[in-house]
Amino acid sequence: MSGLIFLVVALLLSVVGSVALWLRHREPTSVERSVDDFSREMDALAPPHRPGAERPPPERRA
Repeated sequence: MSGLIFLVVALLLSVVGSVALWLRHREPTSVERSVDDFSREMDALAPPHRPGAERPPPERRA
């Protein structure tokens, strides 16, 4: 009987530990997180910024 109790306790500790690790390492699912992920991906796809590569806006004549 004590062997069965040992196995049940070991199983419960394993389940509790697994759930704790899963909760700690899961990906956040908030809306802000989704927006931040999208923004980071867009920044990664954007061409590199080079100073001086931009053309100044055209001058307006009156």
